[in-house]
Formats: sequence, C-alpha cells, structure tokens
Amino acid sequence: MLSIKEITKEDFRLCFELDSKTISLWSAKQWEEELKKKGVKVFKLSFLNEVIGICAIQLVIDEAQINYFSVNQKYRRKGFGTYLMRYLIKICKSLNIKKLILEVSENNYEAKNFYNHFQFFTVGIRKKYYKDGSNALLKEKFLIKN
Repeated sequence: MLSIKEITKEDFRLCFELDSKTISLWSAKQWEEELKKKGVKVFKLSFLNEVIGICAIQLVIDEAQINYFSVNQKYRRKGFGTYLMRYLIKICKSLNIKKLILEVSENNYEAKNFYNHFQFFTVGIRKKYYKDGSNALLKEKFLIKN
C-alpha cells in the first residue's frame, strides 16, 4: 500500500535514515533542526510500510522552497517520485502557495530531468555552491497565476 503522511519533529531519524541511503545531504542533527523550523512541513512516502521517499518544504508567505526531495534508489524511475511531487503540488495549491522554488546541482541530470518534467524553470545559478565545486541551479514553478 502507498501512502503519504506529514511527519513531526520526533520523526527526524526516519528522515536521516532515508537521507543516508540516498543523497546524504544532512546529518541527524541537521534533520532534527530542520523539523523544528517554523513553516517547515515534511512528508514521508511509504510503500508496504517502508519509508521510500521524503520531501521537506519551507513555507514563506505565498512561496514554498523545496529543501529536500529524495526517493530511495531502488524505487526510482517507477513513478513514486512523480506521485510524491504531485501530492506536494496539490498540498501547496490548497495552501494558496503561488510558487515552488528549489536548487539542484547542475551535475544531477536525473533530478534536473525530473524537475523539468514538472515545468520547473531555471531562473539563476549559484556558482560553485556544492562541496564538489558544482553550480546550483535555482529553479521555480508557478502554481497560481497572478
């Protein structure tokens, strides 16, 4: 069975465990701090009672920044990420969020293609942003037309 649920700050270890199996972006302490921030919503995607995806967003007035989005490697390219992104877009629209923003490494072709599929457009670049020296592409998607 497939489900998506919002998680609480007590569940930071779930986030860290999935993160450590995928993109290893944050430490357990960083996850704990992220879940305490005002305006942060974190959703887990579960399949057969296993957490296979996590999405963390920061709500700021009428925008949402995707701070983290990942699906376990063995479940990629099977529609699970699409399911999670569609859910995220639906939630944001229900909250009257006008724009989603994110950043992604210019070298992460799989993620860039995924976001392009959802019509995120590159609007800027952060030079040498990542530890490996790669640039971050700043992307946005409008949800509600002005």
